[in-house]
Parts: sequence; structure tokens; C-alpha cells
Amino acid sequence: MKIESAKVARICESFIGHEIDEAEARGVVLGVSGGVDSAVVASLCARSLGPERVTGILMPYKSSSPESLEHCKLLVKSLGIKSETVEITPMVDAYFGALPGADKVRMGNKMARERMAILFDFAKQLKALVAGTGNKTEYLLGYFTIFGDGGYSLNPIGDLYKAEIWQLAEFLGIPEPIIRKQPSADLWAGQTDEQELGITYAEADRILVQLVEKKVPPGEVAEQFDPKLVGHLTDLMEHSEFKRKLPKICKVRELLELEDD
Repeated sequence: MKIESAKVARICESFIGHEIDEAEARGVVLGVSGGVDSAVVASLCARSLGPERVTGILMPYKSSSPESLEHCKLLVKSLGIKSETVEITPMVDAYFGALPGADKVRMGNKMARERMAILFDFAKQLKALVAGTGNKTEYLLGYFTIFGDGGYSLNPIGDLYKAEIWQLAEFLGIPEPIIRKQPSADLWAGQTDEQELGITYAEADRILVQLVEKKVPPGEVAEQFDPKLVGHLTDLMEHSEFKRKLPKICKVRELLELEDD
């Protein structure tokens, strides 16, 4: 999955500039998590618009890794972008204090949606757009929170697989500690992406490229890779399809016309 990083970066930067100009926005805001995906998006935005038009929002929860916060600050400093820190613990705990008994998945979803609400509030204040930071691997497998990290105004890396994100990160000069760390949404202590997905990103990307880009039937892909992993990924894609669709609206007028006919 080798990409021409310079060309890919140029395309992404052009996309960002076009979307901002078309919306007549002053810049972008994005959630900076300390991970490689948000680091790449922040870098692309800074290169496209200039660092003064990019605001990274750090939104830690009390269980967030201290290392993640350190990496957030490292990225902000290396890019020269503006930043704000909003501690989400009080608002999340206030909600679940009134509704006790939530499991860690519900907690994680609430954190993701709380963070996106904060980003859109900052975007309103700054007359900016919210940049998404999810990659294609996660998008295809439904590994995102609908109306949480799956909600944004534009996403420059949504068509790039995780393996391609790492290549782009090297080209962009993202700090090594961020590139080398184990991918994690950092929603609870010890959580990792690959553990939750049940497969490594490297394995997932190789299979997904066959299924999605080359459109090879699952049965044939299963002859090249572990059939259980292929089945696992096809199940994840199928069961998360609703996340990749716009909310449905009942077409009342169309149905009334059909009834009248």
C-alpha cells in the first residue's frame, strides 16, 4: 500500500483550502488527541491554511493517558498552531452521575459526542469548520461514534487507510513518539484500537483493499487470508452500514402521491 506521499499531501491540502474558501470560513478547528490521525490532519491544515488559522482543541477526561496529553502539546508546539484545552470530566460525570450504571462503551460514546459538541461550539465562535480525523479503515469497519467523532464539516484523510496515514505522517514530519505509539482512542485505561477491532491495522488494511478497492468477492479473499478474519471484517462492515448513511427522512409527499394514484 505504498503511496506517493507528496502528491497525496498536496491533494489533501488543496481539498482543505477549497472547502474553507467555499464556506467563507476563517479556518478550522479539530480535536487533537495525541494520536497519529489527528496529528496528520492538523499538519495538513496548517500547511494548507497557515498555522494561525488552525485551532487544536485538547479535551481530556480524568482517565485519559497523561502521555496522550503530552503528545498533544508536543504536536501543537511542533506545528505552531493555536490550541485550547477543555476538560470534559465535569460534564460527562454530571450526566452519568444522574444516570448511574453505564458500561465503558456508553461512557466512551458520551465522551466522543461531548467532544464533537465542543468542537462545533468553538467552530461557531471562531467562524471555522470542524475537521474530521477518522481514517478509511475505521470508517469501513464502523470504528467511530456516530454523531461523535463521525460528525464533522470536512475530512481530508477519510479516504486513506491506516497504513497510508502512517506513511503520510513520516512525510509530514510528525513527531516520532506520536507515530510509534500504539493506536488508541484513549476512551478508558488500557484501551487500544486493535484490541477492540480484533485485528491489527496491517491485516485489516490488506484485506479491506481486496474487498473494497479491488472488489474481490469475500470468498476469493478468504482463499488469500485467514477466512475467520475476512468473515470478521465483512461482518463489521455489514453491521455498521447504518453509520455511513445520512439519517432517513420519511418522504410523506411522495407516498401521498403514490396513494392518490
